[in-house]
Amino acid sequence: MLEQVLQPLPLLLCIIIALYTIVVVVLLKKTARLSKLAAKDTQTSLKSSHQPLNQYDTLQLYKNKADEAMRINQTFRKFVPKQFVDHLAKHGSDTLELGRADEDELAILFSDIRGFTSLSEEMSPQELMNFLNSYFLRMNEPIHNNNGFIDKFIGDAVMALFDRPTGNNTDKAQDAIRAALDLRYAINLYNQHRANCNYPPVNIGIGIHFGPVIIGTVGSDDRMDTTVIGDSVNIAYRLEALAPKYNADIVISAQTLKQAKVKELFEYRLLDWVRVKGRQAPIEVYEVIDHLDADLKQLKLANAPLIEQGLACRKQQKWQQAINLFQQALEINPEDRLAVHHLEQCLKLEHSKLTEDWDGSISL
Repeated sequence: MLEQVLQPLPLLLCIIIALYTIVVVVLLKKTARLSKLAAKDTQTSLKSSHQPLNQYDTLQLYKNKADEAMRINQTFRKFVPKQFVDHLAKHGSDTLELGRADEDELAILFSDIRGFTSLSEEMSPQELMNFLNSYFLRMNEPIHNNNGFIDKFIGDAVMALFDRPTGNNTDKAQDAIRAALDLRYAINLYNQHRANCNYPPVNIGIGIHFGPVIIGTVGSDDRMDTTVIGDSVNIAYRLEALAPKYNADIVISAQTLKQAKVKELFEYRLLDWVRVKGRQAPIEVYEVIDHLDADLKQLKLANAPLIEQGLACRKQQKWQQAINLFQQALEINPEDRLAVHHLEQCLKLEHSKLTEDWDGSISL
């Protein structure tokens, strides 16, 4: 029967069909052999994966995990200061959860670059970022060396908190003042390096206040931030803004001075009796002058009693006496902008209609 079918076909076609049949059979056998080998390798791999690790592999695995945890921890600290976590732990919380809040007393320091807007306009975007990073790098050490930590960078401003875990309130206030003085020394050194590169000098203003704050976490489920809020934060921020108005480098509140017990530690003088924006009650503000050169410091200390007496007369609306005292202060130091400021204020207030309950303060 097969012969009858094949007989009509040409001999060449018969040969092709035979060869094709042989190739198919060989390929099928080879595929079956490869399948068996793959199954055998899979079983071997599964057996080896369930074998226990030796001592060296176990130690290496633990080391890799520890290194990974350390890298994550170091990255985390760049965004959330360790001192912030320690503060929450001190108040009984071992986790950094959303909505956590505690009330405490601490010192708040604000530092800001004077004339930053005009300075930044002369730089390219990359030059501006390089400058800010170089500046912030130098501002970090004086704060950390005095038991403080940077809570936020706000544009060119620095907000730092001083909450020494093992110290009392006096220690916290003194830490903030010492950090402010060290910041001034750091900026002087920075300006020397800038001068060597033909860059213009940089000046900063600093404001410090001590008082109660609410410290905690705010945000949403996928974005959380640590923060400090309260009237004390607003006062510290406003004091820093007063620095250029009085031509002062470090402006602090009377409450900070009282808390720090600075009478024998630092040199300072009274600046004014003011009502800052966002607050109804007036406060006394002072200028710390320890970082100034000896001659300028002596001039400011010499007219400090006259400034203080003049302010007392201003509160009592004794305008002529106040003007005379401020003029005497100006004679001691003709370049003292504080005396000029008070003279201008007295001349303005003398011809102004004041309310009956005016307490002698001015709004700035």
